Amino acid sequence: MMKFLLSAVAVLMSGTAAMADYPERPISFLVPWNAGGGTDAIARTFAAGLEKELGTKVTVINRTGGAGVVGHQAMVTATPDGYTIGLGTAELVSFYWNGQADFTYEAYTPISLINLDPAAFHVAADSEWKDLRQALDAIKAAPNGTYKISGMAPGAAYHIALSEMLQKEGIDPVSIVVIPTQGAAPGFQELVSGGVEILPFSLREGRTMIEAGKTRALATFDSKRSPAFPDVPTLKEAIGLDYVNGTWRGIVAPAGLPADIQARLSEASQKVVESGEFKAFMEKQGYGISYKNAEEFSTFLKEKQASVGEVLQLLKLRVRD
Repeated sequence: MMKFLLSAVAVLMSGTAAMADYPERPISFLVPWNAGGGTDAIARTFAAGLEKELGTKVTVINRTGGAGVVGHQAMVTATPDGYTIGLGTAELVSFYWNGQADFTYEAYTPISLINLDPAAFHVAADSEWKDLRQALDAIKAAPNGTYKISGMAPGAAYHIALSEMLQKEGIDPVSIVVIPTQGAAPGFQELVSGGVEILPFSLREGRTMIEAGKTRALATFDSKRSPAFPDVPTLKEAIGLDYVNGTWRGIVAPAGLPADIQARLSEASQKVVESGEFKAFMEKQGYGISYKNAEEFSTFLKEKQASVGEVLQLLKLRVRD
């Protein structure tokens, strides 16, 4: 009996020591989107900072496919030991509802939210709408299908942000038709050419067209004005709606991660996000910094899982209860 107890104590002490020494080897950092894109750039900048904070190699691995499903699935099925983490994106809370995957936010251990890029309401420079209230009145009065957006698939993060805003304003979000194209660039071309009337991308993604005088942003879905676009009002300023939404990115690990490793990663993440290097990169590229610790991020994910499900149901894109 004594031998058994001594053995059990030894195992317990060994496990405790292992976690106290974390990390003891390199960390794999999964990114569910292609190399060279915005998510990849944020991930690589963050990984460089995390290496400094943890004192170990952090290797970015792009796991692409299935519109983000493959990479997010790999984060779920990894061993929950802190040596495989991932950059979860806004699509994470949509996969279950639209039938792309069986997992929800509960399949992850939240580490920290690091970024949120608010949506914005873009129109062509020659649009008859001079402010957002005028645009919303026109949308509400018009038959369904009169106005269109582009640059994304139905149910994408920016589509959801726009749809929820419309719903809050008493407008059926199904009234806006999505013309699917791959990304902001072709979407803005559609806007300028008159193929669509609205785009809900971030101000950063509209910068080139705004500065060229080809498009205008009527509002940003943020709590404050962007320093880079000080003339663009917030939704609250434009229509009195206190609402923030867009696309986001956060650090996650598989469910079951030990609490002390979760805390260590969350603490290190905060230091990276607050570092001069990370701030300079995000500001230069026009990405929004939005930090939430593990507990706050957990609440954020729970709320997003529910609200996205509700919007997808309104859009008739939800396939599960």
